[in-house]
Amino acid sequence: MRLTYPTNIKIIRVPCTGKVDLLHILKAFEKGADGVYAVGCMEGDCHYTSGNFRARKRIEQAKKILDAVGVGGQRVEMFNMASSEGPLFAEVAVKMVDDVRALGPNPIKLQKKKAA
Repeated sequence: MRLTYPTNIKIIRVPCTGKVDLLHILKAFEKGADGVYAVGCMEGDCHYTSGNFRARKRIEQAKKILDAVGVGGQRVEMFNMASSEGPLFAEVAVKMVDDVRALGPNPIKLQKKKAA
C-alpha cells in the first residue's frame, strides 16, 4: 500500500522520540520551519521505557516558549501511534499541514525576509 502525504514535510528519523531535544525543535523554527510535529510510539509502549513521555514534555515546553516569543505554540504537536498505523500517519500529516497553513508563515521567517 502506497500512502501519500504532503510533500513539504521533512521526515527526520530518530531511534526514539525521547532523543528529540527542545533545542532541535526551536532550531527548526529558527531555520524557518512553519511547524514541527513529533510522532512517537504509543504511551506506555516505548521500547526505551519512557522516551515518548520525555518527548511529550519537551513538546509542551516548546509550546510555552513559542507562545512567549510570539511564534505560537500551536505550531508544534506530538502524536502517538503504532508503526502499523501508516494511514493514520498520512492523515495526521495532512491535518498538521492544514493547521499550520491556516496559521500562516513562521513569524521568524517573515522577520528575516524584512531584514534582508
